[in-house]
Amino acid sequence: MTFLLMVISIIMVKYYLYQFQTLKVISLFDLIPVCSKELISELIKNENLSIKIVKSRKTKHGDFRSLKDGKFQITLNHIDNKFRFLITLIHELAHFKVSQSFKYRVNPHGIEWKKNYKHLMLPFLNNKIFPDDILKFLALHMVNPPATTDSDIDLVIALQKYEPNEDNKIFLFQVPFNDLFVFQENKSFIKLHKRRKRYICKNILTGRKFLFSPVARVKLNK
Repeated sequence: MTFLLMVISIIMVKYYLYQFQTLKVISLFDLIPVCSKELISELIKNENLSIKIVKSRKTKHGDFRSLKDGKFQITLNHIDNKFRFLITLIHELAHFKVSQSFKYRVNPHGIEWKKNYKHLMLPFLNNKIFPDDILKFLALHMVNPPATTDSDIDLVIALQKYEPNEDNKIFLFQVPFNDLFVFQENKSFIKLHKRRKRYICKNILTGRKFLFSPVARVKLNK
């Protein structure tokens, strides 16, 4: 038993060491559009800030936090879509700038953050960095930026064109009413009807109903 635990421990250590080394060699500048690199470099130089690339998380694209040692950290999901990655990076840099300007607590996505986000994004709003089909929706998005790009349906659809679709998923709004679809962990739902901007869908197994975003990524249940 002791020998088995030792073997498992060695395997786990090697696994996490491999993961660390894999993420360590990924450069922030490998994940953003070429023409944005100089602008980003200027924004982050000489700042008391670390930026870490992490495995993709289902619940968020990135986050910002202040650390106990007085430093600050941004974590960003490692994704292949350089345009989405850049938008998330600037979103989180706006949080950092707010933290430097306001020592008291402010609304995370309030007027202070919106003002900084707009200011930081402005130099990037050109077709040398973003393709036109993203740029037009991103410019509209920045008029009054919400807490997440996921709430901007037009922008999400535009960004999705630059995502690899290896799992053959589609948007929920593309699923016909009363058709079955699969969402996360092979849970089957039926699309019932629309309520304002979202769709009411029923879990086939439990019968419970849920509200779904129209741009939720799902698979048709064949």
